[in-house]
Amino acid sequence: MKKIYSSFEEAVSEIQDGMTLMVGGFGLVGIPENLIIALRDRNVKDLTVISNNCGVDDWGLGLLLKNKQIKKMLSSYVGENKEFERQVLSGELEVELVPQGSLAEKIRAGGAGIPAFYTPAGVGTPIAEGRETREFNGKEYLLEEALTADVSLIRAWKADKMGNVVYRKTAQNFNPIMAAAGKVTICEVEELVEIGDLKPEEIHTPSIYVQGLIVGKQEKRIERLTVKS
Repeated sequence: MKKIYSSFEEAVSEIQDGMTLMVGGFGLVGIPENLIIALRDRNVKDLTVISNNCGVDDWGLGLLLKNKQIKKMLSSYVGENKEFERQVLSGELEVELVPQGSLAEKIRAGGAGIPAFYTPAGVGTPIAEGRETREFNGKEYLLEEALTADVSLIRAWKADKMGNVVYRKTAQNFNPIMAAAGKVTICEVEELVEIGDLKPEEIHTPSIYVQGLIVGKQEKRIERLTVKS
């Protein structure tokens, strides 16, 4: 049995100022909506956040950004957030941009205990300036170091009380690899089932990677709604 929190406030109660967090999701899909809101209300500061992007101005990680809780952001895409742009240009926010495939592999490697790897992504671009490269079979590769986090906040569809997790469709995105790369992983789920209710072959993240569970209803906002005129 894993720790099953009674509130989102309790679930984030041990996150402290200055910690490094991984936050699952891609755009607004698969983000741990309620954990992010609870973290905003907790008002912890100077966070380093590793996530594909920083949400939008009024939702997702954009809530933490607006509240000046994020000191540094490691992302692959930052184009939908005006407050993000403002803080970067004013020097309030430190940003490290990473090619999306490299970001995913850095996180996966961290969860697998692999300290670094070589990739062709970024070679010959400003990303590679001042960094180690090496040639393999006549092609140049860039050394990328793995990423881990003090806490990973992830989102799933179902989990059993042992902490085995199932994601739904594209909400799977970064969540499984972040679950493995966090020293502590807290999973926000839509449905909690009994041990044995999940078939072994449908489990995406085994319970060994999950330390806490919290059940909640998500709004599932659409990032950019387009309708016919």
